[in-house]
Amino acid sequence: MRNIEYDELVCPVCKSKLVFLDNEILCSGLDCHSNISNTFFKVGGVPVLIDFSDSVIERVNFQKFVGASVVNRNGSIKKVLKSLLLGETINTKKNVAQLKGLLENTKDPRILVIGGGTVGKGMDYFFETFKESLDSIDIYKSETVNLICDAHKLPFRSDVYDLVIIQAVLEHVVDPTMVVSECKRVLKIGGFIYAETPFMQQVHEGAYDFTRFTESGHRYLFKEFKRLNSGYLAGVGYSLLWSMDYFFSGVFRAKYVGKVIRILFFWLKYFDLIVPASFNIDGACAVFFLGTAEKVKLTPKEIVEHYKGNQK
Repeated sequence: MRNIEYDELVCPVCKSKLVFLDNEILCSGLDCHSNISNTFFKVGGVPVLIDFSDSVIERVNFQKFVGASVVNRNGSIKKVLKSLLLGETINTKKNVAQLKGLLENTKDPRILVIGGGTVGKGMDYFFETFKESLDSIDIYKSETVNLICDAHKLPFRSDVYDLVIIQAVLEHVVDPTMVVSECKRVLKIGGFIYAETPFMQQVHEGAYDFTRFTESGHRYLFKEFKRLNSGYLAGVGYSLLWSMDYFFSGVFRAKYVGKVIRILFFWLKYFDLIVPASFNIDGACAVFFLGTAEKVKLTPKEIVEHYKGNQK
């Protein structure tokens, strides 16, 4: 992971320049409230640029856990099972391939991964290929993160990145519209954005899970982006697996029962391959959007026309 240059960063609150001291970070904006609350600091040498006065992240808990995630993400067995049971969808592979093609004509592309504390499905390519030009952010410390911040207030100058990836994140932010607006701000005109977000999934990560999107709702969230591709990421088979997991976990009052059910019925996800796309869209487990930052805005009438589901 590259060492982020300090002069690339700005105050997430007022976007003024930052002053970096030994273990303290100050905003140069005289009227910025971050100077009063003494918000910014470093943990393990990694800058922490979170406005704790306006975030779901508690400063006390953050410092108590020394920047570690308050949500349990450990366990190699758990990671292996998750990979085997859910895995990388065919559509994710196709979308990553399309992204690779789009970046071919961009010299030394600057890439921002939002929610990179855990490398998402299919994202290994970007982390390995663009080590010197990729920034990975999250709200907790991780080996794959070079900056800790809240996506609602990105501490970057405008018009910096060629690609923003935000995978399985927008369900965990309280204001997705604000986050998407910040994504567009830091993208260059014509830069690409790729997002994956759940629709038919039960609550995960407990108190830090807030929102779901239909495919149309997800498209409208990115209404100020030109669409290159969008649709369902995983369909009704995956959705059924999620529901069976939570159903049996609830009936038997034990999470592990649901995981056993996923193992026994993993093959249900392959029904996505034979179910028509229109049905998969209406019952999608997750959806995706790939677009470019342009001076456009999708209208409410246009989003109604965009619908590709089976209920016409």
